[in-house]
Amino acid sequence: MKYPSMYLDWYVHVPKLKYDLRSSGISNFKHNLTLGEVDLSINYLHGNPEAIKLLAQRYRVQPENVFISSEGASGQNAQIIRYLIEKHAKKNEAIVEYPTYEPLLRLVQEHFPRVKRLERKEKEAYRLDADELRKKVSEKTGLLVLTNPHSPSGAISNVNELKEIITIAREHGFYMLCDEIYAEFNRNTITTVFSVDPSLGIVTTSFSKAYGLGGLRTGIAIAKKELVDELYLDTLNTIGGSSNIVEMVTVKLLTEGGAALERHKQKWTRLKNETEKWLNEKGFEYYPSKVGITYWVKLPIKDTHKWVTEHAIPHYSLATVPGTFFLFKSGYTLTKSNMIRLSLGNINPDKPNLAEAFEVLEKASKTYGQKSNFFHGGPGGI
Repeated sequence: MKYPSMYLDWYVHVPKLKYDLRSSGISNFKHNLTLGEVDLSINYLHGNPEAIKLLAQRYRVQPENVFISSEGASGQNAQIIRYLIEKHAKKNEAIVEYPTYEPLLRLVQEHFPRVKRLERKEKEAYRLDADELRKKVSEKTGLLVLTNPHSPSGAISNVNELKEIITIAREHGFYMLCDEIYAEFNRNTITTVFSVDPSLGIVTTSFSKAYGLGGLRTGIAIAKKELVDELYLDTLNTIGGSSNIVEMVTVKLLTEGGAALERHKQKWTRLKNETEKWLNEKGFEYYPSKVGITYWVKLPIKDTHKWVTEHAIPHYSLATVPGTFFLFKSGYTLTKSNMIRLSLGNINPDKPNLAEAFEVLEKASKTYGQKSNFFHGGPGGI
């Protein structure tokens, strides 16, 4: 791979922590599965029909618009990005939002020879800027890659913003791939890009973040029928087919386990309330997380990457995600940033140590050469 993710490399090499505030997906979901007698020879080449039907109902689309795999949302992104440039070789330019989840940027760089960035400005609350996009596009543009809710800020693009962007996509004939994995925390409140334009809008998602199913690796894409058919054919000619066991378990969880999934997800509501109360009390500037369990927080520390790696981890067994990992423009230069992504996924809601973790985070910040009174009062949400 020409463009590996520096963030993922950092993440997997962090030692075991007592206070791990890095994971953006909930955890600790355990469920007693009873599959009964299973024919392990079956492998559906166009998706398990029952799983496809249930997912079509969930996303209010036709079954023909659902592409399911067993490589998670990341696998969906990788396959779709690769397939689109192979099929439309002359459209060899892509645009990726900035800031964004670094592995998503690297997937685009791996396959598109020219990558531009669409800035989502902090002063505009990270909203999508159609006027700025219009300046970036060309006849070579084949793909625009976004996240909704935005990673890392959590900003939600509403239907009007998406319509403005799709209008430009129609004018120039490029696809709009939107990773909507965090929308699963509150699916009914967030407009899918596919619903705005079924021809050019492509949704990728999974249940790993909102339901703690990272080990299942169900990957879902919503797209026009022609593209879905082509993706299944592409799968057949590369890996041969996705795991039917994964799709069978997905069916079980969406039917018999649906209530348990929702109950488990709701456990994080209390943790979110506790987090926002603490952030406000301490006067932190942060971007409110309407859905999801992450917060884009501004610290009074100029270089949070150095603070996390050289101070918080070795001295306090604590880590958040340094903001610099979302701020790569093209290469691998680590930009100094005062932002962190504070995430609650690794907090066990049945045995929470969140208050203790916040106390340690505050201490780790104060002992990093900052003035002792930097935790000022004032409004927290921005």
